[in-house]
Amino acid sequence: MEPAKEKESSVQDEAVGRSNFKNCNHIAFYRRQKRLHPGKSLYRALLDSATLSNDGVKLQIINEKNKVPLQVEIYAIEGNIFRIKINELSPLKSRYEVQDVLIKEPATQRLSIAQKEAGILVLTCDAEDRKLHITANPFLIELESQGETVLSVNTNGLLNFEHLQPPPQNSKRTAQIKEDISADSFQENQEDLGLWEEKFGSFLDIKANGPSSIGLDFSLHGFEHVYGIPEHAETFLLKNTSDNDAYRLFNLDVYGHKIHDKMGIYGSVPFLLAHKPNRTSGIFWLNSSETLVEINTKAVMEHVPSKAPPDITKQRVIPQTDVRWMSESGIIDVFLLLGPTPFDIFKQYSQLTGTQALPPLFSLGYHQCRWNYEDEQDVKAVDAGFDENNIPYDVIWLDIEHTEGKKYFTWDKKKFQSPKRMQELLKRKKRKLVVIIDPHIKVDPTYTLYSQAKKRGYFVKDRKGQDFEGICWPGSSSYLDFTNPEVRQWYAEQFAFKSYEGSTEILFVWNDMNEPSVFKGAELTMQRDAVHHGNWEHREVHNLYGFYQQMATAEGLIKRSEGQTRPFVLTRSFFAGSQKYGAVWTGDNVAEWSYLKISIPMLLTISIAGISFCGADVGGFIGDPEPELLVRWYQAGAYQPFFRGHSNIESKRREPWLFGDENTRIIREAIRERYTLLPYLYSLFYQAHTTAEPVMRPLWVEFPKEQETFGVEDEYMLGNALLVHPVTEQEATTVNILLPGSDEVWYDFRSFRRLDCPGTLKMPVTIENIPVFQRGGSVVSLKTAVGRSTEWMADTSYELHVALDSKGSAVGEFYLDDGHSFQYLHKKQFLHRKFTFHKNVFSSSCADEIGQYHTKCVVEQVLILGVEKKPTSVTARLHDGRDKEVIFTYDTKTSMLMLEQLLLNIGADWEIHIK
Repeated sequence: MEPAKEKESSVQDEAVGRSNFKNCNHIAFYRRQKRLHPGKSLYRALLDSATLSNDGVKLQIINEKNKVPLQVEIYAIEGNIFRIKINELSPLKSRYEVQDVLIKEPATQRLSIAQKEAGILVLTCDAEDRKLHITANPFLIELESQGETVLSVNTNGLLNFEHLQPPPQNSKRTAQIKEDISADSFQENQEDLGLWEEKFGSFLDIKANGPSSIGLDFSLHGFEHVYGIPEHAETFLLKNTSDNDAYRLFNLDVYGHKIHDKMGIYGSVPFLLAHKPNRTSGIFWLNSSETLVEINTKAVMEHVPSKAPPDITKQRVIPQTDVRWMSESGIIDVFLLLGPTPFDIFKQYSQLTGTQALPPLFSLGYHQCRWNYEDEQDVKAVDAGFDENNIPYDVIWLDIEHTEGKKYFTWDKKKFQSPKRMQELLKRKKRKLVVIIDPHIKVDPTYTLYSQAKKRGYFVKDRKGQDFEGICWPGSSSYLDFTNPEVRQWYAEQFAFKSYEGSTEILFVWNDMNEPSVFKGAELTMQRDAVHHGNWEHREVHNLYGFYQQMATAEGLIKRSEGQTRPFVLTRSFFAGSQKYGAVWTGDNVAEWSYLKISIPMLLTISIAGISFCGADVGGFIGDPEPELLVRWYQAGAYQPFFRGHSNIESKRREPWLFGDENTRIIREAIRERYTLLPYLYSLFYQAHTTAEPVMRPLWVEFPKEQETFGVEDEYMLGNALLVHPVTEQEATTVNILLPGSDEVWYDFRSFRRLDCPGTLKMPVTIENIPVFQRGGSVVSLKTAVGRSTEWMADTSYELHVALDSKGSAVGEFYLDDGHSFQYLHKKQFLHRKFTFHKNVFSSSCADEIGQYHTKCVVEQVLILGVEKKPTSVTARLHDGRDKEVIFTYDTKTSMLMLEQLLLNIGADWEIHIK
């Protein structure tokens, strides 16, 4: 092993240890928040202070113990959302409020005061049937929608707001601060409380502003199923937490992260969803500092409204889920999303944070990555290997070894002597290159990027005002301050061809290590007392760091093309709103069956939190997968949004053809199946981009009333048409599959066999493929043939799979544009078609008249599943009114009707009549 790699390996081995990372007991602000127990709130609302404006309502609340007032702002947001902000009325200095995550300041609706008496203020929203009840003492807010109390705030009295104070000058002042924090007697000393400084191991965090944490609890009435708050290597359905066992949202580089652990890993989205058969609700906690979330589902007694006398009022037991949010700093800024449907929630959340960026088509193909492809010859050989083995792929990736001494935007002059020529060879094959560009910059005055950033003051500072330095891959490194708009603009300019020598238009970017990772830092990340633009401490913006790097990178790639070409940027660290800038993946997983299994709930959680473009490293990044595991992972990855094989530098080579002819054949088939599915996938991404519908979604999203789906995490829907059940057990010969919906019809996606008995079925499986089913009532668009990459398939004809429901009907949509530019947006150059099967007529019509896009592509075949009898004739009526006879075959065993040699333009109106 080379010395550099030896060093890298030792750093990784150190990172694996759980002792490098905090648990809840280590977190001082959590310990302080937890001293406040459920009970009567310390806060009382001053209802006489309430003022009403066109935007919302403002009122004061006061802590009955320390007499510090807070200001509460309440807004009704268009689209069935409430926003509550709580801040100090007169802070010593401004408290941090998250920037750039919201796509705009949300439009408000007018609130009216419906009642103000007897310690209660009732607000109504003019536009919708929504009420907000504010109780003065103790301070409590209840949200009512359509006569139902959906959610309440401060139900358990856990509002806890540490106001900013001047540093203590003496022990008496310190005692006063302790007294303010809790009424309990204190056994701890100041160091244990972590008021002004906090130790973890050998690291000392100096808190210039002292204790500034916030906390608030919410009760979700009637709910016992809650989801979201990625990223954790945990179950999809969130679990009840116990003391010192909260879900942690704090972005960290956890190499080979432990599964079934609530510790924070690479990304944080503080968005929680609750679901019950008649409603879905959401809580979006807009705070970028370290956040801990506790969950407690319990049974409570509820009064049932009745006309009977009060003494015989009925009661019933209903579930209730209490959620407690605690953050190290900032303000309380929370959005309460009232749905009521899952798709309403997705739309409401995207209205705040944006929708998934429409990716370039090539990025939906297969990606081949390794740490590291050694040199140009290695890249050329791997590229040729795909062609020799007849396996399609779109992108080859280069990790940190491609650079000169881990200096990003450079090339190793020995290994990559002619990077442009290498890219030209890939371009001729209609393929792309992705290179890694991390946020740490090697401290080296001869390195132009470093010297320029140093001169301009673009690095994050330490608390003494010097450039923060930490150890990462290059050794001593400084970290660009991406929270500064000027730094982001400068960074974006580095992607220009004249600045990034050796880059071409087929080069795209991978942002890694951007939690940010600091090898010899506390928890392997940046000191919390480091200082960013605007004099904000790192603790305030930690979870936003990777979000900002991905934003700057995406803007750089767009700028490079003069606004013409869509970027592709993969990031490891993410936050709410990261969907606007590209893709994410689940980080450094392990080549074990348990990691394949946990990848499904992890991806479902990320997907419902707004980030549709997500995936897990196929095969596991760390270690060497056995052939069966690798095959099963390829089969799973082929039906997930982001599809990349990746492996560690110490792993054995694992290109798809290295595991014997039989395994190569099966992997080839899985990858080729992905490529035939691209028209359907691309259409799903268009829906994610325009309507915020997740590409990969849990069963309950499509079947919201079917309670048996609420806890399912081993299968999922890909769009609304395909149900996918990856095989995640070694040597499995059967799997238990839930086909939901009592009146649903399902079809095997490959054999076209109809299954009329929905429910949990025990089905045999072989190593050949994983179970996939098409839902009755849907239309799935496919390509009839596979090329060497997506670009090779641009003119390939289409095949439509029409699966009839129990009423003999089906609908589906199809989207097409040039696959790479913004012309779909600026010039409305796109096709959006609607397919309908009704009363034995299958038709194609325009779903969006605004879009226009010329294509020569045709629908060559249509397969109609569930046709009860063989027709006597089939006729196609073309857009010009002409009729033509259609060649067809009918399979009596599967009741499948195949229409062939249609040659119907995909962009034209036409009808097919079946008699």
